[in-house]
Amino acid sequence: MSLRERFVSQVRQGGVQVSALCREFGISRQTGYKWLKRYDEAGVAGLADQSRRPQHSPRQTGTVMEKVIIAARQAHPAWGGRKLKRWLENKGYSGLPAPSTITAILRREGLLDPAESLKHQALQRFEMGSANELWQMDFKGHFQMGDGQACHPLTVLDDYSRFLVGLRACPDETRRTVQQHLTDLFRRYGLPQRMLMDNGSPWGDAAQSPYTRLTVWLLHLDIAVSHGRAYHPQTQGKDERLHRTLQAELLAHHVLTDLPACQLAFDTWRELYNLERPHEALGLQPPIVRFQPSDRLFPETLPPLLYPSDAFVRKVNVTGRISFRNRPVRIGKAFQGYPVGLSPDPLTDGLFHVFFGRFEIRTLDLRSP
Repeated sequence: MSLRERFVSQVRQGGVQVSALCREFGISRQTGYKWLKRYDEAGVAGLADQSRRPQHSPRQTGTVMEKVIIAARQAHPAWGGRKLKRWLENKGYSGLPAPSTITAILRREGLLDPAESLKHQALQRFEMGSANELWQMDFKGHFQMGDGQACHPLTVLDDYSRFLVGLRACPDETRRTVQQHLTDLFRRYGLPQRMLMDNGSPWGDAAQSPYTRLTVWLLHLDIAVSHGRAYHPQTQGKDERLHRTLQAELLAHHVLTDLPACQLAFDTWRELYNLERPHEALGLQPPIVRFQPSDRLFPETLPPLLYPSDAFVRKVNVTGRISFRNRPVRIGKAFQGYPVGLSPDPLTDGLFHVFFGRFEIRTLDLRSP
């Protein structure tokens, strides 16, 4: 309710486009105009969820309440007792039993799979201190659509809020596809401070260099890049958990015919995930409660790379190398055509730090032959 009131208030103050404000709140324009229409018709009360079911009263029997719980579980077959209780409370129901009682009802009705419950145990957690400090990015495993083609879901998740910044139905996992979708997300939500991804293509190339053309582009945007430990998916635990949730709540129950159908289903589920779905790590609040767009705006033109006056600037050639002090120095083909800066170590003669913008990408020791 408070989020909807804030949205309506900002629209009514004027000076802002409804479409732009919808992007900021992470909702569709259809949802935004629906809230405005309800407010015009009934004031603040019109912003409450318009449940199709009668609200609970003390005169309702336990059987009726059990039917409500079972119907909620059938609508969200991957949610447990705590999520269902909070979601129903948000829908206006009162007098709900404890989460443990709801779980017992689901178990009695055969709506819980013990083996499936074991898969949903939380991974070891860490958390950033504010929104946009870190975004996690990965592809969920691809699946076959009704037209026989493969869909590769690209997910981008804010670490602090668990806000699903992006969920895109992609035809492949190429740099060009990822960069196009990231550009759209950066224009909509601004730039994060850092992005975390695994070591596979297009994020990294462990056999050649930790940097690819995609990650060099991110560094040029002044976004730090981190890679998860090889063979340790728990480094990106929140994104891995998101993928299990996406599978359990959407993909396991729908056959999607083609990429447009996938994207439509993704958009609908993403809105539910961000705005309504209770998140246990957030005290059963939805992610939108903790998320806000970044104040670092996306530059339509990449800024020049600047280096200190005492740095030696060299341009990376087509082989991914520079020449320094009569030595060929390998930088990486991903940096081809870019200038890099070499700054002498203040304590060790012959040791240089190689920078791309403000990021150190390697060290160079001229003391060894």
